[in-house]
Amino acid sequence: MDLKKLAERLIPGEYRPLSEYEAMYPPRDLPKGAQVTRLAPSPTGFIHLGNLFVAIANERVAHQSNGVLYLRIEDTDEKRKVEGAVEAVKNALRYFDIRFDEGAEIEGAENAYGPYYQRQRAEIYRAFARDLVGRGLAYPCFCTEEELSALREKQTAEKKITGYYGEYAVCRNLTEEQICANLDAGKPYVIRLRSQGDPERKIAFHDEIKGDITVTENDQDVVILKSDGIPTYHFAHAIDDHFMRTTLVIRGEEWLASLPIHIELFDVLGFRRPAYGHNCSLQKMDGDTRRKLSKRKDPELSLEFYRKEGYFARAVKVYMMTLLNSNFEEWYLKFPDKDLEEFRFSVGKMGKSGALFDLAKLNDISKNELARLSAEEMFEFLRAWAEEYGTEEQKGYFADREYMLRVLNLCMGTSGKKRRKDFVTAKQAAELISYFFRAPVREDEYRVDGKTKGDILRAFGRTYDYADDAQVWFAKVKNVAAELGFAAEMKDYKQNPEAYKGSVSDVAEVLRIAVTGKANTPDLWTIMQILGEKRTRERLCAAE
Repeated sequence: MDLKKLAERLIPGEYRPLSEYEAMYPPRDLPKGAQVTRLAPSPTGFIHLGNLFVAIANERVAHQSNGVLYLRIEDTDEKRKVEGAVEAVKNALRYFDIRFDEGAEIEGAENAYGPYYQRQRAEIYRAFARDLVGRGLAYPCFCTEEELSALREKQTAEKKITGYYGEYAVCRNLTEEQICANLDAGKPYVIRLRSQGDPERKIAFHDEIKGDITVTENDQDVVILKSDGIPTYHFAHAIDDHFMRTTLVIRGEEWLASLPIHIELFDVLGFRRPAYGHNCSLQKMDGDTRRKLSKRKDPELSLEFYRKEGYFARAVKVYMMTLLNSNFEEWYLKFPDKDLEEFRFSVGKMGKSGALFDLAKLNDISKNELARLSAEEMFEFLRAWAEEYGTEEQKGYFADREYMLRVLNLCMGTSGKKRRKDFVTAKQAAELISYFFRAPVREDEYRVDGKTKGDILRAFGRTYDYADDAQVWFAKVKNVAAELGFAAEMKDYKQNPEAYKGSVSDVAEVLRIAVTGKANTPDLWTIMQILGEKRTRERLCAAE
């Protein structure tokens, strides 16, 4: 069989000598020890927490070694492509401060190793596929989807490993006459790797995260070029990682099953493999069972969830770092105010088994991080969230900057008082302070009966004066308590509770719920001062 002639017929066109690609994409001029890493999502429109998990690791490895992080878009699957998905990926990762040095649509970069969309690199893949056919390491396959489906069913029934290999690779040994007859008949075809592997042999492999492992040699004749001349992921990633001069690939452990294929592809292409690290999956507790986070079941897997809820980006990144490196949490407790880049990230300290994702722990970290913001910083954070995800009413909260800053200073405890940690996310914070901007919705029940509640509100209303300072205001609350049979002093109530209807705190709670709708809020006098006399009286009267 004239393999060179066959290759030209299967993959027609003019192609550069393969050596020219080496000259086009030379080894990078980087400092010794610098790592070149990448994030390579598919443009499906859904970017998830696992992508961020890997992105943070790749970003840290690249930048702390004075290397390069680039963005490559693996768009070989045209059917699943979603318009605007690339911009969505960039926006989501920009929000979490993942900085790319070059890649798809990264402005201001040299981008000398592009294009960074795989469909735009089709010429390179076809040139190498044609070379493999010419060397007898790849061949055309004319099997239809129906035939491949029937093959899988047969293998399943025989309890064999499914796939295209060995005796099941029916097109592997077609004669030149058979191939030409199929081509003359116009039958569509794909190009498959002619695997040289033996499933009885093992390969020792060092994984940068999992350590030394053993995998079985690949014997699957995987598709490398689809019928439209576009490569599969397996083939494209090997060529791209070589010519983009990737030194380290950190990816999910679900790719471990494909590792033997990738090892063989690098070998037959004559490329030096990058180092690989397969990170653990993100898991959660589902009752008593531990399982992998699911796109279908778990909204918290999507990065859009964190943006819509208004999680502070640094808080999410801090939590991801606690999952990525076992020694980060101790460092963070010692240096909570330091730039996260000062932490020395280590691939070797990444977990070898599943990382348990705990939304409650993220919320605790988020409270701490938000409590460190000034009122002005919180104002900008909340406003940015409201502009993108808030209601029209919530957007209006920021019309009066000084009023909102007074609210935030109170709710955060930034006016000389101990910091409160009530805010978890922007969405939750906007809901928490909503009573400053509209009539409150009563969230908590009064602990006194309706008549007593009315008596308290009317009695306080008769004495309320907006000009009173906090001490005079509270003295009046005590007087109302005493007038209506409540203990004006807590010590008296504690000594003889049976003698009173309740304590002054019960009276204050009635006022608090009437004005805010909540039983637990910051200082009530200050709330009334911020609301002003007119709104305060309206709420007291409405609650009677």
